[in-house]
Amino acid sequence: MIAIASDHGGLDLKTEVIRHLEEKGYEVRDFGTNDKKSCDYPDFAGPAAESVAAGEAEKGIVICTTGIGVCITANKIPGIRCALCHDVTTARLTRLHNDANVLAIGAGVIGTNVAMDVVDTFLDTEFSGEERHARRIAKIAEYEKKQ
Repeated sequence: MIAIASDHGGLDLKTEVIRHLEEKGYEVRDFGTNDKKSCDYPDFAGPAAESVAAGEAEKGIVICTTGIGVCITANKIPGIRCALCHDVTTARLTRLHNDANVLAIGAGVIGTNVAMDVVDTFLDTEFSGEERHARRIAKIAEYEKKQ
């Protein structure tokens, strides 16, 4: 299952991403928002990221106008490695090198076609498992334990 959330600025793109994912056979859980009324992105990105951290969702996608706020929010959840990606190269490398489990997208930064390519790349790329990358992820987790 893929957890997905947006604020009002990301709602249109979130709707497109959900349709795209469902057409590809993914089960999607939408954490909101569901209208264009101004809202606070942490109210939606936080619960979506929590579902990934709890193992209820395999991965997550969070969307706002820039992607920055939802990325910061998701990264406050222990066990989350959220990456803000606006192209397929960063989407591919964050999976290969960082084993990111949540993708942040800025709806006001990239168009729908590029966003779908970023989503597909993120979901289709496996973590490389290389020792150097695993070692670095373990070091990130050590900082999380200090909180």
